[in-house]
Amino acid sequence: MPTFPARRAVLALPAVIGLVALGACGTTEGPAASQPTTAAAAGPVTVTDARGKAVTLPAPAARVVATEWAEAEQLVTLGVSPVGVADPKGYATWASAEKLPATVTDVGTRTEPSVDAIVALKPDLVVVEKGTAAESLLPQLEKYVPAIVTTGSDATRNMTRLRDDFTMIATATGTTARATAALAEMDKTIADAKAAIAAKGKAGTPLVVTFAYEQGGAPAIRVSGKGSLVQDLGEGIGLTTAWTGEVDKGWGLGVTDVEGLKVLTDPNTQFLYFASDGTDLFTSTLAGNPIWTQLPFVKAGNVGKLPDAVWAYGGPASAEQFVGVLVDRMTGA
Repeated sequence: MPTFPARRAVLALPAVIGLVALGACGTTEGPAASQPTTAAAAGPVTVTDARGKAVTLPAPAARVVATEWAEAEQLVTLGVSPVGVADPKGYATWASAEKLPATVTDVGTRTEPSVDAIVALKPDLVVVEKGTAAESLLPQLEKYVPAIVTTGSDATRNMTRLRDDFTMIATATGTTARATAALAEMDKTIADAKAAIAAKGKAGTPLVVTFAYEQGGAPAIRVSGKGSLVQDLGEGIGLTTAWTGEVDKGWGLGVTDVEGLKVLTDPNTQFLYFASDGTDLFTSTLAGNPIWTQLPFVKAGNVGKLPDAVWAYGGPASAEQFVGVLVDRMTGA
């Protein structure tokens, strides 16, 4: 997931360095959750993860820890209740397509997960995302528990990447039938959404999904470009990507200031933004900014805050939820 709940510097853009992490920095170590029973008894399973490493488990994993929210969500979709998740409170703020079990144990922040808290849960498997703080802890973790690494994001193939990550987790947990069904449902949701938007004559509408934060006393705006998961979903339902400026290769995200938004000249551009934590610079700091108020899409009334805890950087469940929001907005539902 990108850093608008800050978790790490995922972009090679200087402006991102200034993000302030959300949520507590400490680790809450609660009692271990009860043993999930969703993974079917079976023999050994082997997956090849994002490192290119073949990981063999003696049986499908039932007790699983996720150090990032996307993978935590995917586990729930697959019917596997994670026993540990990094910053579950933050998850509840930003994501709602799948709810974490009340028994889940907090294993630290995403920028600083606790090896001790993870190991204490005696998991069968830890799911780690490439490029995160948890990946650097693998030499310690793998002394005690098997781990697999997901790709997390790839702006050259994000929808395929989502499928690959989800299917790998399903294979490791013995839930491939659930994965197949969930992916088919996501595909149908996207196809139905595309038809609904076309029927309303809204195909081709420019879309940009953003997040604003303070940097050096001025608003900085993270913009989604070609290859970001949100824009891939938008294009999948017939919209177009409005932002054509520089973006990073992993997440397809860029950073600009208000002046930089002048390149978005089409008044029909749908400018949507995340503000689930209650920090909304678009209705506070920017409300009286003369550059902002004169932008064509602002004057046309095409700025919209995404509903709280609707998040499109997860798995199939979040993807479907986000697509539903886009359809409602584009069709007036």
